[in-house]
Amino acid sequence: MERLLVIVGPTAVGKTDTSILLAKRLHGEIISADSMQIYQDMDIGTAKPSLEERQGIPHHLLDIIAPGESFSVADYQELARKTISEVTSRGKLPILVGGTGLYVRAVIDPYNFIPADTDWKLREHLKAQAAEAGIEALYNWLKEVDPKAAERIHPNDERRIIRALEVYQTTGEPLSFWEQQVDREERYDVLMVGLTRPREQIYDRVNRRVDLMVEAGLIEEAKTLLAQGLDQNFIARQAIGYKELFNYLQGRETLDEALEKLKLNTRRYAKRQLTWFRADPRINWLDVNLYQSASGVVDEIMQMVAAKWKIV
Repeated sequence: MERLLVIVGPTAVGKTDTSILLAKRLHGEIISADSMQIYQDMDIGTAKPSLEERQGIPHHLLDIIAPGESFSVADYQELARKTISEVTSRGKLPILVGGTGLYVRAVIDPYNFIPADTDWKLREHLKAQAAEAGIEALYNWLKEVDPKAAERIHPNDERRIIRALEVYQTTGEPLSFWEQQVDREERYDVLMVGLTRPREQIYDRVNRRVDLMVEAGLIEEAKTLLAQGLDQNFIARQAIGYKELFNYLQGRETLDEALEKLKLNTRRYAKRQLTWFRADPRINWLDVNLYQSASGVVDEIMQMVAAKWKIV
């Protein structure tokens, strides 16, 4: 079974510095688990480590698609698992690092993704049918083609009824069939470490990070992306760090208002990250604030690694 070290935690907690030090000491390579660092030309606002900051350590799954391209969690799962195998085959330790909880879970847990892209034309057609014939007619159809799904979907839940029918029509198999196709075999010998700090310290680091991003050229980066039409792309424009500045660049808010909103949204995001990761009992938590430096945190993780895998 392939070994996998996972480093998670909220934004601005110190994952980048810690993971690079770990990779040096463990002969590892880093695989990003950040849903926004996958995008090209979105560097400052996503806190993507520069080539200099990477200190020669290979980083994977950064800059892999353009902001306007489609990219799903299923796509990430496939690429990340392939990369883990490639790193392992080179005799290196794969280190999965990031704050996107769903990306992490998609890699290490038996997440099964339905092989059906959203068919917008079909979805609009089904919505029109629901408006014309009533949602009850679509629910009765669902009971015929997928009685198991119909049992647990409320007769008035239009969104889920339409999605179940969409899956059936695009794949030829009912939704309940795909939900049973679960890979129950454990893929990795995982060691999970979560980094945290006192909440007020995280918030202070978030505020300071935003100020540093602005000094580094965040506004110019957002302006360039806006000129490329990023504002019209739903997924990438949701990235915290850009959508707030678009309001300023398009004259809807002052710069001070936009930056204050950016800091607030980033703090809220950090809180959501902590809530997500705290629910996973496999994570070994380390309060970074209790150590004098990143090296002290790394020493502690090295002890965990040695205890689990008998390596130093």
